[in-house]
Amino acid sequence: MTPELIGLLGIIGLIMLLLLKIPVGIALILIGLIGTTLIRGWDVAFAQLGRTPFDTASSYSLSVIPLFILMGMLLSYTGMGKDLYRAVDSWIGHLRGGLAMATIGTAAVFSAISGSLNATTATVSKITLPEMKKYNYKPSLSTACVAAGGTLGILIPPSVILILYGIQTREPIGELLIAGIIPGMIQMIIFILIVALLVRKDPSLAPVRSEQGSTREKLHTIKSIWPFLALFLISIGGIYVGVFTPTEAAGVGAMGAMLFSFLSRRLNWHRLKLAFNESVKLTAYIFLILIGATLFSQFLTISRLPVELTSIVSHLELNPYVILIAILLALFLLGCFIEGLSLIVLTIPIIYPIILELGFNGVWFGIIMVMAINIGSLTPPLGISIFVIKGVATDIPVQTIFKGAIPMIAGMIICVLILIVFPSIVTVLPSLMR
Repeated sequence: MTPELIGLLGIIGLIMLLLLKIPVGIALILIGLIGTTLIRGWDVAFAQLGRTPFDTASSYSLSVIPLFILMGMLLSYTGMGKDLYRAVDSWIGHLRGGLAMATIGTAAVFSAISGSLNATTATVSKITLPEMKKYNYKPSLSTACVAAGGTLGILIPPSVILILYGIQTREPIGELLIAGIIPGMIQMIIFILIVALLVRKDPSLAPVRSEQGSTREKLHTIKSIWPFLALFLISIGGIYVGVFTPTEAAGVGAMGAMLFSFLSRRLNWHRLKLAFNESVKLTAYIFLILIGATLFSQFLTISRLPVELTSIVSHLELNPYVILIAILLALFLLGCFIEGLSLIVLTIPIIYPIILELGFNGVWFGIIMVMAINIGSLTPPLGISIFVIKGVATDIPVQTIFKGAIPMIAGMIICVLILIVFPSIVTVLPSLMR
């Protein structure tokens, strides 16, 4: 067999292992080890297996991941999410569909701290679903807003997936994090507009709440969300103005989250231990994936498959945007079956060289790519966000949750198309950084 054919068979084998629910990191390591053995021999394969884990895990640039994760976990376990929801609810909860809109707004702000789709979805579900049920919101609308709001976590910084994309492609992590701000806000606005249209068409989806907080009460609730705003401005703002590197910003954010938690007297020893435990587990999971991704990328490199595919695409007499749409459709379809982190490490070594060959901006494509993959988190059969919500709201049929998410999926597709037509929306803030 030629190296190129071995590379292609390796990709097929990896997809099969992922569909069989083999842990992502293990699947990547197995395919990388076997593929390298077939092309270069056992000596080279085991030499890479011995060297790559240390080289990857000891990388300074990767320290940004556990620090941002710790920041999110600390705020999650101190119950600040409930304060955030009450604050947003006090301002817009009295409008028709206001609680649903407040749910989306809460998810947007919380995801700016958490950086994780699953963590945001689970936390917001526990806080908002009982409240919307109390005011007789239809389950299809309430769960759709939670699912849609959770997807904002991969765009609004700090985003773990965008950090992984930057590590794999060597695109500037700071620019990637900043580039996600405006697209994340646009997507949030589209979700809120969709809610407004749905409740206008069918008022029974969201009854109007009679009580409304006073202006004094509204202003008082702002006190509960200032830690979120302060941490976001200090960490992400520090990256933007050049005061911090991404790793330094993550360290400042984690320390700030711990300080705010202690000052608010919400962080006891038990919660601190839970936050550290969850941070270690998630970090270990991500690092294992990165080690496997490095071995898999080394295998693909020596197979020359990415080079051959790039050469073939560059000789196609097609508009670059036609090829881009085809790539995004493929990512969307794969995202229906494969979880986002796994799909990033699987596809980046193949499609990133093609994207650069077509002349597209790497930072811009990073945002577009994670958005396309993220749509799969709301679609069957995988629908990771849907099943996270189902785990919280066990009384709501999963079919109802999937059906309610359809308008939100349409909104996400519209947002992707907007960013393709107007790429400067993504690149304007990173360009100002420079």
